Amino acid sequence: MLINYSLPINSFLELQQKLFIVLFNNVDHDQPVQQLLLKYKILGLDICADTMVGNEMLGSISGGQRKRVTTGEMLVGPTNALFVDEISTVLDSSTTFQIVRSLRQYVHILNGTAVISLVQPAPKTYELFDDIIFITEGQIVYQGLREYVLEPFESVGFKCRERKGVADFLQEATSRKDQEQYWAHRDEPHRFVTVTQFAEAFQSFHFGRIIREELATPFDKSKNHPAPLTTKRLTIFTVHFLLMILAIFTMTVFLRTEMHRDSLDDGGVYAGALFFAVIVHTFNGLAEMSMKIVKLRIFYKQRDLLFYPSWAYAIPSWILKIPIAFIEATVWVFLTYYVIGFDPNVGRLLKQYLMLLLINQMASALFRVIAALGRNLVVASTCGYFALVVLFALGGFVLSIKDMKSWWIWGYWISPLMYEQNTIMFTPNSNKTLGIQILESRGYFTHEYWYWIGIGALIGFMFLFNIIYTLALTYLTFGKPQTIIIEESEGDMPNGRAREDELTRLENSEITIEVVSSSREKKRGMVLPFEPYCITFDQIVYSVDMPQITVNNKGSVSGAFSLGVLTALMGVSGAGKTTLLDVLAGRKTGGNIEGNIKVSGYPKRQETFARISGYCEQNDIHSPHVTVYESLVYSAWLRLPAQVESNTRKNPLKNSLVGLPVNGILTEQRKRLTIAVELVANPSIIFMDEPTSGLDARAAAIVMRTVRNTVDTGRTVVCTIHQPSIDIFEAFDELFLMKHGGQEMYVVPLGPHSSQLVKYFESIEGVSKIKDCYNPATWMLEVTTSAQELTLGVDFHEIYKNSELCSSSRQDLFNAIGSMYTAVVFIGPQISGSIQPIVATERTVFYRERAAGMYSALPYAIAQSIPVWWRWFYRICPVAWTIYGLVASQFGDITNVMKSENESVQEFIRSYFGFKHDFIGVCAIMVSGFVVLFLLIFAVSIKPFFNFQRR
Repeated sequence: MLINYSLPINSFLELQQKLFIVLFNNVDHDQPVQQLLLKYKILGLDICADTMVGNEMLGSISGGQRKRVTTGEMLVGPTNALFVDEISTVLDSSTTFQIVRSLRQYVHILNGTAVISLVQPAPKTYELFDDIIFITEGQIVYQGLREYVLEPFESVGFKCRERKGVADFLQEATSRKDQEQYWAHRDEPHRFVTVTQFAEAFQSFHFGRIIREELATPFDKSKNHPAPLTTKRLTIFTVHFLLMILAIFTMTVFLRTEMHRDSLDDGGVYAGALFFAVIVHTFNGLAEMSMKIVKLRIFYKQRDLLFYPSWAYAIPSWILKIPIAFIEATVWVFLTYYVIGFDPNVGRLLKQYLMLLLINQMASALFRVIAALGRNLVVASTCGYFALVVLFALGGFVLSIKDMKSWWIWGYWISPLMYEQNTIMFTPNSNKTLGIQILESRGYFTHEYWYWIGIGALIGFMFLFNIIYTLALTYLTFGKPQTIIIEESEGDMPNGRAREDELTRLENSEITIEVVSSSREKKRGMVLPFEPYCITFDQIVYSVDMPQITVNNKGSVSGAFSLGVLTALMGVSGAGKTTLLDVLAGRKTGGNIEGNIKVSGYPKRQETFARISGYCEQNDIHSPHVTVYESLVYSAWLRLPAQVESNTRKNPLKNSLVGLPVNGILTEQRKRLTIAVELVANPSIIFMDEPTSGLDARAAAIVMRTVRNTVDTGRTVVCTIHQPSIDIFEAFDELFLMKHGGQEMYVVPLGPHSSQLVKYFESIEGVSKIKDCYNPATWMLEVTTSAQELTLGVDFHEIYKNSELCSSSRQDLFNAIGSMYTAVVFIGPQISGSIQPIVATERTVFYRERAAGMYSALPYAIAQSIPVWWRWFYRICPVAWTIYGLVASQFGDITNVMKSENESVQEFIRSYFGFKHDFIGVCAIMVSGFVVLFLLIFAVSIKPFFNFQRR
C-alpha cells in the first residue's frame, strides 16, 4: 500500500480528487465535495478523517483503515473502470461486504467496469459478483457467470460439499493434496486432474467457446470513448540548527584574531576556510538523495495512474528547495564572513552569498538526478559518494591543475566544483597582491570575469541536472515484482502404483484442518525443546497523551492465553486487535500502558519475553537485499540456542531476493516468510497479526495447518484474523472477540462446529439465527456490528460481562493465577532452604581469604586532562588519527632531501605537520579503538530506549 504517510486521510484523498478533476477537466467541480463525504462513510473513514496515515515507522491508523484509504484513493475520482487488487486484505468480512456491495451499486448505476481480485472471500461477498475469473498456476480455469462456475468442475468429477464456500472449493479442488476429498464418484478410484486439464475442460465449456469467438472478432474502434484517444501521458529546523552549529564551529576554528596574513601559508588557511564552505554546502544536497528515493515509490505509482506528468513533480521539488537554500546561505555567510576575517567590502560578501546559494541549488539538483537514476538507496548512495570523490579530486583544490595529468584535464573543465572553487576563491582575494599569489600558487584564475563565468556555469549545471531529473522520472520505472510460480515437473506427477500410494498417504495425512484440529495430539511434531509459558493480562488500558487531553485508545481488557490453545483474536477493523498484541508483545514505544501482564505467573520483563516469544506483524518488514533462505538462517542463528544444529531444507524460493513490496517476492510469499522467520526461532508464545491476510484459501489453509501443528506441541499461539473460512475458523480452540473501543464481547471456547459461539449469540434477544451451512465467523461479525447494537438497543460488552461465560472465564483465570502463585511462593523457600547449608560451610573460608587480602578493591579510573580551545577535538577526531597514520607511514621515514626546503621529507613532515613515524602504532590503536567505540554506540543506540519507531 503506497500512500503518502505524512498527510491526514482527508487531505490525502482531497489531493487525489483534485488530481482526477484536472485529469478529467469536464467534471463538475461542485459535486466532488459531497461525493467525497459520501465515500468517507462508505469506506468507514469518517471516524478517522483527520488522522495521519502513518507508515511502518510512524504508527497511526490501523491496517484495515490503511487498506481502505488505498481503495478510496481510486474511488474519489470519476473513473468508470476500477482494477482492485486484494481489497479484502486486513479487512473483516463485514467491512469487505459493505465495500464490495457499494462498488457493485457504483458499477451498475454508472455502467462502469470493476475487476477485483480477492483471497478468501466470504460466501456472502462472493455472491455479490456477476462474473468470476478463476486463475491458478498462471492458467484461467474459469471465466463467466458466477452461477455456472461449478459446472466445469462437476463435468470432470468434482463436487462442492456442504458447509464449504464455493471460493474455497475452487482453490482446493485444483490442489494436489486437497483434491480427493471433493471426488464425486465414490465407486471409482480418484484420478488426479491437473490444472491444465481443468483449463482444457473449460475451453470445451460453452462460456469458453463464447470467449474465444469474442476474442476472434475485431473490436469496432468507432465505439471508443474520445477521452482515451489522447497520445499524451498524464500523470505533482533541525537541519538549519545543525548548520548554525557547524558555522559557529568553523568561525571559532578560523577565528580572525588567530589568523595571520604574512605568507602564502597563511593565505592557504583562508583558502581552506573557503573550501570547507564549499564542502558543507555541497554535502547539504546529499540529504536530497535519500528523501527523493523514499518518495519515488509513491511517485511512480501515481505517475503510472496518470495523476500528473513527471515535470509537475520535478519542478516543485526544485522550487521548494530555493527558500531553504536562501536560509542556509544566509546562516553560513552572516555568521562566518566577518568573524573569519575576509575582505570587509560588502560587495564581496554579497558575491560569496550568491555563490553559496548557487552551490546549494546545484548540489541539490545533482543528488536528485542520482536518486532518480539509481532508484535504490544502496545504488544511489554508492554512485553519490563516488561522484563526490571524483568532483572533489578534479575540482582544483585537492589536486592543482598544474599537477593534473593531461588525460584528466577534460574532467577538470566539466567538474562543477572547479567553477565553484575558482569563483569562491576569487571573491575575497582579488585585487590583493597576496590574494593573487595564493590564486596563482593553486592554479586558480585571477581575472575578474572568471567569477561571472563560474556563476553562469553553475546556473547551467543547475538547469541541466533538473532537466535530466525530469527525463529520468518520465522514462524510468521503479521495478517490478519477481513473479515466482512453483510448477510441478513431469517427474513429480503420480506415475505408477507406488507413486499413487505415496500421494494417497500424503493426502490422507493432511486433507483438512478439521482432521488435525480434532485429533489434538499434544507434543506431536516437536523437534526442538522449549519451555511452555502462558500469558495473562488484567485491566489493560492503553492511552496516548495529546495537548490538553489524553486519548484512550483501548478500553480495559482482561484475559488469558493458555498453553496448547490456539486463540483467534477477532473484531471489526479498528477495534484494537493490533494494539492489544503490540502492548502484550512490548512493541509499543509511545503512550501510557496500565494494567498487569504476567507470563506464567511472573511479571513480564521485556528483555526475557523477547527471547521466548515471536511476533508476526501485519506489515511484512524484511531486509530487501537478502534471499529468503538467508532470512530464515539469520533468524535461526541469532535467536536459537548455540546447541541447536543447523539443519536446512531446500525450497524453490530459497535463492530469491526478498526485495521491496514493489519489486520483490509476491505478497503471499512475504507473508509466509514473516511467519517462517518467527517459527524458526522456536518461541514458546507466538503472536500472529493477520497471518492469512494476502493469502488465498489454499495458502491460508497450509499456513493454519502449520500453526495448528505448532499449537499441538504445547505452545501458546494467538492470531488476529478477519475473514476466515469455516475450516480455518473452526481450527481455533478459543475466540477473543472485541468491539470498537477494545472491549471484549466473547472470550470462551468455540465448541464443536462453533456450537458454543452460535448458541451464545442466538440466545441474545433480537439477534438473527444463523443460516444453514453459513460461515459462523462471518455471521458473528455481521450480528455484532455497531449498527446492530444501535438497532437492537444493546451493548454486547455489558451482556458478556453479566453472562455466566464471563464469570466462568474469569474464575478460570483466577484459578490459573492462584496455582501459579502457589508454585511461586513455595519455589523460593525450597531453593533458599537447600542453599543455606552450603553458604554456612563456605562462610568461614570466605572470611579467612578476605582477611588475607586475596580480594582487592575495584580499580579506579585514571582521569584525563583535556587541553583548552579546540585541540581536544583534534585528539578525538578519527579523521585526524587516520591522516596522521597514513602520512607518517608513507612519508615519515623518507630521508631524501627536498631541494626547495633544504631538509629531508622526514624532517619536513615532523616540523610542518608534527607527524612522527614512531607514532604509527598509536595511530593504528586509536583508529581501531574508534571502530570498537562506534560499534558499541551502534549496539547501545538500537536498544529499546533509543528506538525511533513510533507505534
